[in-house]
Amino acid sequence: MKLIIHGGFFSESSTNQETKKAKQDALSDIVSLGHEYLKTHTALETVVYTVALLEDNELFNAGIGSQIQSDGKVRLSAALMDGKTEKFSGVINVEDIKNPIAVAKELLPYDDRVLSGEGAQHFARENGFGYFNPVTPQRQSEYEAKLNQQNNKGTVGCVALDAEGNLAAATSTGGKGFEIPCRVSDSATVAGNFANQHAGISCTGVGEDIVSGALAAKIVTRVTDGFSLKDAADKTFTELAVLDGFAGIIGISAAGEIYHCDSHPYMVWASFDVNLQVFS
Repeated sequence: MKLIIHGGFFSESSTNQETKKAKQDALSDIVSLGHEYLKTHTALETVVYTVALLEDNELFNAGIGSQIQSDGKVRLSAALMDGKTEKFSGVINVEDIKNPIAVAKELLPYDDRVLSGEGAQHFARENGFGYFNPVTPQRQSEYEAKLNQQNNKGTVGCVALDAEGNLAAATSTGGKGFEIPCRVSDSATVAGNFANQHAGISCTGVGEDIVSGALAAKIVTRVTDGFSLKDAADKTFTELAVLDGFAGIIGISAAGEIYHCDSHPYMVWASFDVNLQVFS
């Protein structure tokens, strides 16, 4: 049983030791809780549970504390993929929801599994997801001052390998901040979140770069074709460099290989295999 999570990039504008320690502690706690949960649950259930914990933590740009778009609204996107069934579900630009990853899970059994905007919100309300305002005072003040416009590359994600050998990946984001309303990120696409029976990948970074590089799907496809996870990721990031792409990934293969990498310093992450590890 293996688990790895990420909390997006740690932008240079906020690299102080207090914030760094807070993120290390939060990721350590969340990956430990996720690994304990994985002992009695499937990979699919675990990635939803773990990403919801990340969404509920104001340190990360997903769920509570998400970035505000240029019209003053928070719109959230999240995706889930079950490596066993190879089914993908997601919501794009849903408003006034606490845990978009839970809405993505609710969509998984449906034929129409990726919903956006008002349709996603209506589905959420019809399925018992109540109103929730994810704006925090800090995000509101940043919005009002138009701060950090170029430094927001935050997303959260989780990849899990369960005791039965099944993989799953989940990713959630609050966007990059001050973007054009309803801009679509990579998080609810197969470029940003992908899993099959061979590997699972969750991405963070600049969504447009990740989509241009088809990052998650390309890495998983290479693992499926016989690459190790490291070799698949490294080759894909070499190709991303041609685009000067800004991205980071976490992943696990069916063989149990755990890997993470990024194109710029630096993605915050934590993993739990035999022992807990966290970014330094």
